[in-house]
Amino acid sequence: MTEIKTSIGAKTNNKRMNQIPIGVGLLIAIIGVGFFVGIQQPKSALLWGFGVAAGFVLQRSRFCFTASLRDPLLTGGTSLTKAVVIAIATATIGFAALQFAAVTNGIAIPGNIDPVGIHTVVGAVLFGIGMVIAGGCASGTLMRVGEGSVMQMISFIFFLIGSLWGAKDFGWWSINFMPEKGIFLPEVLGWPLAITVQFVLLLAIFILADWHGNKKPSQ
Repeated sequence: MTEIKTSIGAKTNNKRMNQIPIGVGLLIAIIGVGFFVGIQQPKSALLWGFGVAAGFVLQRSRFCFTASLRDPLLTGGTSLTKAVVIAIATATIGFAALQFAAVTNGIAIPGNIDPVGIHTVVGAVLFGIGMVIAGGCASGTLMRVGEGSVMQMISFIFFLIGSLWGAKDFGWWSINFMPEKGIFLPEVLGWPLAITVQFVLLLAIFILADWHGNKKPSQ
């Protein structure tokens, strides 16, 4: 009888803390910061609002590039993989429209057109290993730092160190390992074919991910 009472008392003491006051306080703080920044520079307030909204969406959707590549192999889930494909397709439409408008008007193409070479392979492998060890990509790490994850806070510190170190030595890498001219598919294939190839590849990845996610495990 005593053990039962102790168990009930432990469950009562372990009730979850009401987080509504904390959420209201954070919302007031966010609005206050946005108002203060807006007085100094309205554009910065707009960027602040977009940043907060993006963080909220990332946290609620658990959106993470690492999980989109890891889950199909570990758990068989492909929901995030398909979400990433849709996000890339949506971004393709927007960026293609902006870049085509720039070419049509005879102005510089917006965005960075980076060269492809051995540095791309080396960077992809190192980044992939780092994501697996850290348990998240940049967006996933930032999201979990906001949730209070100690491990992701440590990852974030080294993420900053690596980024600053990379920025410091970027000139050396650029001179010794990167080709001078980047590959811009519309210049190589033409705009219609380049956009078609992009969407065909994305559609193929989406169909493959959907098939893999719906595939029944072998008995």
